[in-house]
Amino acid sequence: MSEKVFTNCTNAGPVSVYVKDGKVTRMRPLVAEEKDFKPWVIEADGKKYSPPKKFNVAPYVHADRRRLYSDDRIKYPLKRVDFDPNGERNPQNRGKSPYVRISWDEALDIVSSEIKRVSETYGNSAISGMTSSHHNWGIVGYKMGPFARFMNMLEFTPVLDNPDSWEGWHWGATHTYGFYWRLGMPEQYDLLEDALQNAEMIVLWSNDPDSTRGTYTGQESALWRQWLKEKGVKMVFIDPYHNFTAGVMEGKWIAPRMGTDTALAMAIAYVWITEDLYDKEYVKDRTIGFEEFKPYVLGETDGQPKTPEWAEEESGVKARVIRALAREWAAKRTVLSGGSRGGEGGACRVAYGTEWARMMVLLQGMQGLGKPGRSIWGTTMGAPSDTKNWFPAYADLQGRVATSKVANHLPVNPNKQRVWRLTLPDAILNPPISWYGEGFCGQSLEQQFTHFKYPMDGCSEIKLFYRYGGSFMGTMSDTSKWVRMYQSPKLEFVVNQDCWFNSETQMADIILPACTNFERDDVGEWGACGGYTCHASSGCNYRIVVRQQKCLEPMWESKSDYEIFTLLAEKLGRKEEFTDGKTELEWVKAFFDSSDLPKLISWEEFDKKGYHIINIDENYKSTPSLRWFAEGRDCDTPDTNNPKRGTEKAGHLGTYSGKIEFASESLKSKFPDDEERPVTPKYIKSWEGHHSEIFEKYPMQLMSPHPRFSFHCHYDKHTDWLDDIPVHRIKKDGYAWWPARINPVDANRRGIQSGDIVRLYNDRGSVLCIAVVTERVRHGVIHSYCSSAKYDPLTPGKSDSPDRGGCVAILTASRMVSKNVPGMTPNSCLIEIEKWEG
Repeated sequence: MSEKVFTNCTNAGPVSVYVKDGKVTRMRPLVAEEKDFKPWVIEADGKKYSPPKKFNVAPYVHADRRRLYSDDRIKYPLKRVDFDPNGERNPQNRGKSPYVRISWDEALDIVSSEIKRVSETYGNSAISGMTSSHHNWGIVGYKMGPFARFMNMLEFTPVLDNPDSWEGWHWGATHTYGFYWRLGMPEQYDLLEDALQNAEMIVLWSNDPDSTRGTYTGQESALWRQWLKEKGVKMVFIDPYHNFTAGVMEGKWIAPRMGTDTALAMAIAYVWITEDLYDKEYVKDRTIGFEEFKPYVLGETDGQPKTPEWAEEESGVKARVIRALAREWAAKRTVLSGGSRGGEGGACRVAYGTEWARMMVLLQGMQGLGKPGRSIWGTTMGAPSDTKNWFPAYADLQGRVATSKVANHLPVNPNKQRVWRLTLPDAILNPPISWYGEGFCGQSLEQQFTHFKYPMDGCSEIKLFYRYGGSFMGTMSDTSKWVRMYQSPKLEFVVNQDCWFNSETQMADIILPACTNFERDDVGEWGACGGYTCHASSGCNYRIVVRQQKCLEPMWESKSDYEIFTLLAEKLGRKEEFTDGKTELEWVKAFFDSSDLPKLISWEEFDKKGYHIINIDENYKSTPSLRWFAEGRDCDTPDTNNPKRGTEKAGHLGTYSGKIEFASESLKSKFPDDEERPVTPKYIKSWEGHHSEIFEKYPMQLMSPHPRFSFHCHYDKHTDWLDDIPVHRIKKDGYAWWPARINPVDANRRGIQSGDIVRLYNDRGSVLCIAVVTERVRHGVIHSYCSSAKYDPLTPGKSDSPDRGGCVAILTASRMVSKNVPGMTPNSCLIEIEKWEG
């Protein structure tokens, strides 16, 4: 049988899939016809910059063939051996007991019967469920596709996601410059061109784009940073870990204590104010509240001037270094590279991380944010990109699609009860729970002030939980609680649907095997999450929509998510309501028809060819982000989510005043007396840092940023050769251990050497890792990536058992950013580390 080639798309890049005799033999970055590429050109300093005609996928995408055939694939429907839906359920044994294979008929009967029973007994609000942060790519089969459609149809209680990667920007920066419709990240249009033409220095503050790769867009932007390096643009890296971008780009490394970045920022502002190094005209015309902010920085309100010497005491960064940085930042056209899909390094995921994010905006505001070379740019988005031709992304399914040819894709869920993801275990174990904020608050600033309570009056507590894709044991906070939640008798039924066994899979009563994106039909645009992050595909050198072709039949007894939910809907007598009479491929065609793509290519050609590259026009005109604001014009960027566009306030930001706010009008209006997210930003000492009472007992700060060689918890554990990459895992005695990096000073004090198995511990739990002694991490800090997919307690099912899989999230606090900010704080975490002799 001859080899066939199919097209598909992953979380971080399009691929060509080669199949022979029903087996995938290899995958590679998608091979497109050379004539389809029409590279953009940026001219700067007499030189032309243009990308090569190829796609640069993230490293872990190269592992997809191995992941497809992983030993961890869920092959058949399974039932926990000691679970009897008509008798003893034994919830206390979730995570401990083995499983027995059952038929699809039996599995569907049990799940559908439990849905009916719980709904009839307690009401629809007793049903809940959630997806992982990410899963397999594609509109028809992704997290906001069949799962959301089915669960909305059941009128379930949704679990609201917290913005786990950029907490401080979402809850803090929005009150300083708006952009709530982008969840706190500023627009990124044409900032690559701006940097190449104007930037003299880039400060990468808590940002490692070479590792986090713009979230979705592979290694596309790595070339851009090389261009900037070759141009001689100076790089400064502020991070307790000498990260991989710093290693490649070179430059000055500044390593503050965890949780003290705001103090460092305040000291920079102090130098600018006292040495007259800020843009006074811009501050006068484009901002408000500076006269409230300035006295705090100078120490007139609290008696403590925020001098570099003061900041040195807090952060450990020498005062002379702070002064030198402040002066050079002001003297050069400086880009601040933090946030904007590059702020996932950790400084915004700490106690009071809102204050650091606000200060990032204010520092650039003091230097003329939006002027040439003075942007907030993560270096991962902002290439020239066609934005005129719309194609739905997965988070658009409740937006424009709803009024297009795919009307009512998601049924309206009348149930108003909600649960907050970070407090879900507490909600199950010890209700009631309350918090402020509607999850992703992208409709208005006021959404952050909405108060929620669970259980809601007139609603039931959750009794049935439907978990879909991935695991939170390595990504949320204080995650031993999740084990206790699953083992609670209050959860009467748990079902888990996934392609692979994950840390939470074996906490279920019934396990349903889903197939991957390579085993079903779908469609998707690379890098385009859509929704509140519109035009994110500008992180790619080429905008490409991929017809995700079914490369092989679902393996073993796995089924597509769409088919599983269709079968369940049929058991419930609601098949037509769920499917709208469409097959998966017909949904693909419907989404295609709803888009602007038919203007560029026919369905028949797209379906056969497998992709379409949407190149920019020859008359492309760049509109650098916030240039309009700096110049006092109406917004001219293509940010279609900007509610001010086309109104009399088209030249305003999304704050109450329409300007950058040193004193926040929204916070002044809603929470004027909040000392933990004050009207004017302040440096507030961390509740778990070097000033804490427990610091003597637990003197090491845990730093757990997003991983380099997996995507959240996806790819880890399911791809064996990733274990051969020592940055990811290190093998010892036949086991692949999660690395924990420690400075030689701290290692020597504890008799730890590279290759030792060590125990990281505090009062919340303990995790076994393998030590890597390195000067790349500052003393007093343990660097260990979050997102291990392998929760492997020494005593299975025992929540307080040491975990040897590397789920360092077990050690992190469930305490929120502040009393009115329900964000996660994994980088405010004190631990001790010791050599493990077990």
